[in-house]
Amino acid sequence: MRRMIFILFMVWTVLWMLGAGTASRAAQAPAAAPQAGAAFDPEAATEAYLARVSPEARERSDAYFEGGYWLDLWSFLLGLGIAWLLLGTRLSARMRDAVERWTRFRFLRSILYAAGYILLVSLLTFPLDVYAGFFREHQYGMATQGFGAWMGDQLKGLGVALVFGSLIVAALYAVFRRAPRTWWLWGAAVMLVFAMAGLLIAPVFIAPLFNTYTELDRPALRESILSLARANGIPADHVYVYDASKQTTRVSANVSGVANTMRISLNDNLLNRSSPTGVRAVMGHEMGHYVLNHVYESILFFGVVIVLGFAFVRWGFDRMAARRGERWGVRGIADLAGLPLLVAVLSVYFFLAAPFLRTFTRTNEAEADIFGLNASRAPDGFAEAALLVSDYRKLAPGPIEEWIFYDHPSGRNRILMAMRWKAEHLGE
Repeated sequence: MRRMIFILFMVWTVLWMLGAGTASRAAQAPAAAPQAGAAFDPEAATEAYLARVSPEARERSDAYFEGGYWLDLWSFLLGLGIAWLLLGTRLSARMRDAVERWTRFRFLRSILYAAGYILLVSLLTFPLDVYAGFFREHQYGMATQGFGAWMGDQLKGLGVALVFGSLIVAALYAVFRRAPRTWWLWGAAVMLVFAMAGLLIAPVFIAPLFNTYTELDRPALRESILSLARANGIPADHVYVYDASKQTTRVSANVSGVANTMRISLNDNLLNRSSPTGVRAVMGHEMGHYVLNHVYESILFFGVVIVLGFAFVRWGFDRMAARRGERWGVRGIADLAGLPLLVAVLSVYFFLAAPFLRTFTRTNEAEADIFGLNASRAPDGFAEAALLVSDYRKLAPGPIEEWIFYDHPSGRNRILMAMRWKAEHLGE
């Protein structure tokens, strides 16, 4: 495992340096200046939009986003270190022994062990969480919460994790005990069921724990958005706004839920910082996710990803357990003491697969961008919104950097797409 950590660290460092170098060369490329009286030039128009962001703001945004690459790496390595600690000290085995003494009911044992595991991991990752989620956000001017309010949200999140995490672990280990040969297939099915259940209930039961959702109270803008929805076959009667400004300065909108709980929402930062045209463009993008069935497409895609992930876990878990299982006190896949190993192997899989997963999401986002432009016919509003996102997302990465780290198209590429759309529709 130590050798694996070192190799992954070196690969990550090389990829980051390669991406940053490409981005630097891209940033240094001279921009074509628009010429008076010339035909509309999408490239020049894009550069004109990018020039609205000051060099100081660009530098801050780049530093913030690139720092996130390293936070992802440190979080991943910390997770592996925690797994090594729980296994190497046999703490996980002692936790299993304790719950076995407390109750003879296996399902209850799984819940108790999972609750203890989640609490312990949360405690060990807390220092990094405080830095990344509170101090760093304030350092870059993203956060609006005091520590008490931030901590309250963290405790709510921990409560949700305890409830759903414990149930997931209990269900998984019930499958592991009953299907010793095909546990990885049935385990993937359990994870997919829980993922779909989470999508279904999140807008109704989980999101309101953190934010208040209300109807948009600007009649003209509300009617404009509902008209856009009706024109694209979306049976919408509500436009939801949530109070993200109590937590962050970021602008955002999203499609959440599935089936009858699906909704499109925007946050109050977007409402207050963007023009009505910009809001309309963003909502057109979000409607694109709905019309193009991206939620259901994502369920199918991540269903395959989860199956492959559990196949990888079967390969990795069996080999690690065969070599060190006796030393760690892990009896096999159905043993609760092996949960840290299972989580570690699965985290390696998702770490390595991350660029491909981001590419899938980025492709869906680009499709929604095109839909939103065609629906809203507001390329300048779309470009305006892309600039607002540059507060926390690097505007102009290199192509390799974008492929590895971006789950949305970069700001520059989104604005360029909008300006190309505008060039093709001038005079209409």
